[in-house]
Amino acid sequence: MAKQSLLRELIQFAMREKKWWLIPLLVMLVVIGGIILFAQSSALAPFLYPFF
Repeated sequence: MAKQSLLRELIQFAMREKKWWLIPLLVMLVVIGGIILFAQSSALAPFLYPFF
């Protein structure tokens, strides 16, 4: 729950301060984090390692 509120707070900060360039950065961080979590618990992990 804390991670969701942190992400929501960062997005609200970007919108309030007109820092639009932060939004794609945050999206990419979430996507890369999701890929890393998926790679750790998947049988496809050995095939994802060359991408990192």
